[in-house]
Amino acid sequence: MKKCLIYAGNENAKEAVDLIEAVDHLYGQVNTRIYGFGDPKVLKSLEGYFDVLIRDEGSELQKNDMKFDIINITNCLEELYQAYDFDSILIPANYVGRMVAPRLSIRLETGLVADVTAIESDGENIELIRPAYSGKLMAAIRNRGRGPLMMSVRQNVFQWEKLRVEKSQWKKFPFKNIEASEVTLLWTEGQEAMEDIRESEILIAGGGGTARYFDELEDLAEALQGRVAASRKIIDQEIAPRSIQVGQSGKTISPKLYIAIGISGAIQHIEGLKNLDHLIAVNKKRHAPICSIADLVVEGDGKEFIEKLLRRIHRKDQEK
Repeated sequence: MKKCLIYAGNENAKEAVDLIEAVDHLYGQVNTRIYGFGDPKVLKSLEGYFDVLIRDEGSELQKNDMKFDIINITNCLEELYQAYDFDSILIPANYVGRMVAPRLSIRLETGLVADVTAIESDGENIELIRPAYSGKLMAAIRNRGRGPLMMSVRQNVFQWEKLRVEKSQWKKFPFKNIEASEVTLLWTEGQEAMEDIRESEILIAGGGGTARYFDELEDLAEALQGRVAASRKIIDQEIAPRSIQVGQSGKTISPKLYIAIGISGAIQHIEGLKNLDHLIAVNKKRHAPICSIADLVVEGDGKEFIEKLLRRIHRKDQEK
């Protein structure tokens, strides 16, 4: 029986739930027991997904605001490993996970594969896939050492929806190495919520071919009630912010409809597309790589495509 620990440390419970699919790729569903530990509020949302949910026995964790307390989070995860001897530890590659994972790997004297985007396993050998050289190639890393298999996993590359168990087992753990927190919250400042392209069901994405008219993608996105995304070429030209970049060095997205305009479809970009329902490619070159995976290919100028589609949409709205 393989024992796996998943850290659920922020307010997004789905990030932790999705890592169940990563465990499935590692060992399969039959001989695994999945443990969860993290923010108490998040743990309540994991009922029925994890076999075991671990909470502190005393009240020390409740007293400390552990959201940004990287030292105590690492202390807790280290204690849990010493008690349960997990075969693998999976941590979401969010802003907290990227700080916790390397610290924990040093404590446990084991290797760490960061930003995992795929897992290959034949039952005996496990290869963890991650982007390298700024997403220019994919590295397959095989674990040969002792200790737990440790990884931080990029968000949205794995997805899990269904419950695994009828009822999760709750266990109290007497953490002993909780230190007085050195993190002090001085003040908070409100900030306008940023829209995340990973939450959109419709994305209109522009590549290098849209550099001269990229702003017009916003009109089409608004008409379709979607959002605008971009390839790395647009980001590197500073035409759009990195927050909307799709690909290995950007975000992994799973919309119902993805319209790729002027995007050639290099492997670095394709790796950022997971579980798309429909892909429409608009390109002057019918043999561009992205056209080979598209449901529909529109050969022609992207600017003309946007203008004609907008006229069609507006005409339909007027007929209503």
